[in-house]
Amino acid sequence: MVPETRGLLESSLYVDDVQASRRFYEKIFGFRVISDFGGRGCAMQAGERQVLLLFQKRGSLEITSPHDGDGELHIAFAIAAAELAKWESWLRENGIAIEERKEWERGGVSLYFRDPDRHLVEVASPGVWSIY
Repeated sequence: MVPETRGLLESSLYVDDVQASRRFYEKIFGFRVISDFGGRGCAMQAGERQVLLLFQKRGSLEITSPHDGDGELHIAFAIAAAELAKWESWLRENGIAIEERKEWERGGVSLYFRDPDRHLVEVASPGVWSIY
């Protein structure tokens, strides 16, 4: 029998400028820093039990650490359906272009946009997946 997990705890993004990315996620999402790793990165509370890790690209070269990555990644955050219009307005007010607004066959809607490192960020309402 497979041991049980309790869901996804943390996700990592690798960024060129930790402070710029930190400001983006603080301002746009209201996430707060729960641990600062100095110039190497930080951990942000991204939900009740979710953590978003922001790591400096190539910042682990001076120390022995497996934390490094590169490229434009994708991350999605769950939102309530009632918040969708607020998110569209909020992104516009902050000068963030919505690259795609996707309506899914189950009734969910996703908004896709970019963070300062061009990672593809999504906010998604219920109905995107059979489990959400």
